[in-house]
Amino acid sequence: MYLVVGATAHFGRQAVEELVSAGAPVRALTRSPEKAGLPEGVEVVQGDLTKPETLPAVVRDVEAAFLVLQYGMDVAPLLEAAREAGVRRVVFLSSGAVDAGAERQPDVIAQYHRDVEQAIEASGIEWTFLRLLFPAINSLTFAMQLQGGDVIRAPYTKAAFSAVHERDVAEVAARILTGGGHAGRVYDLTGPESLTQAQQVRILGETLGRTLTVEDLDPEPVLAQMSQFMDAEFLAALFGLMARAVGKPAPVNEVVEQITGHPARTYARWTNDHKADFGR
Repeated sequence: MYLVVGATAHFGRQAVEELVSAGAPVRALTRSPEKAGLPEGVEVVQGDLTKPETLPAVVRDVEAAFLVLQYGMDVAPLLEAAREAGVRRVVFLSSGAVDAGAERQPDVIAQYHRDVEQAIEASGIEWTFLRLLFPAINSLTFAMQLQGGDVIRAPYTKAAFSAVHERDVAEVAARILTGGGHAGRVYDLTGPESLTQAQQVRILGETLGRTLTVEDLDPEPVLAQMSQFMDAEFLAALFGLMARAVGKPAPVNEVVEQITGHPARTYARWTNDHKADFGR
């Protein structure tokens, strides 16, 4: 049995679908099973990482687990239950912001994910970490703006990232969960190309058949406004990551191809796969 924690989130849902298509038995953890909408044959179980008493049943008879965690979630109760149940392997979707060689991480995003990594390392369970910096689904934030016109307004439009298709992340996770040879490995997942946010908008426009333009916003007032209703430290870390990505190409590797056997999907492919999210 393969467990997916965070099974209704983007990466978790896709991982469930990949495992099902491979014929693997899948258990999906969710707080609200009636709203999960997962593929037929998936064992959907109710549980809550903040309620340790719900977790022993979740991890019973599980061989390997894929963890897609909400930022700030305490993983200790799940790891304790998994260890006691004899779970053999954990694959954790971590952050590319982590600096593995640093005693103290550069920001709260990196620190949280490194803390989780260290807790998994200390659990004694076989582990693999997938570090992801910029998922292509971040571009879904453009959708609301495009309802009102053809201009995307955002800070750091010259910041470059190698955007990763969520299906590639899911395929990598499924291969590692069901296969061997990845124990103690850390994989940085990238897309096949380095693109600035402005270049992403141009590609999105080509897919939608619209001439889109970008307007680069001053990050300070945007940060101040967003901090009124989101975690200020988290946002400061996110804006710092984008600021450091301005003016230099993003790293690109072939990890996706090495594990899945096919090249990573392009950003253009992602925009085609998500036309409906942009009203097309």
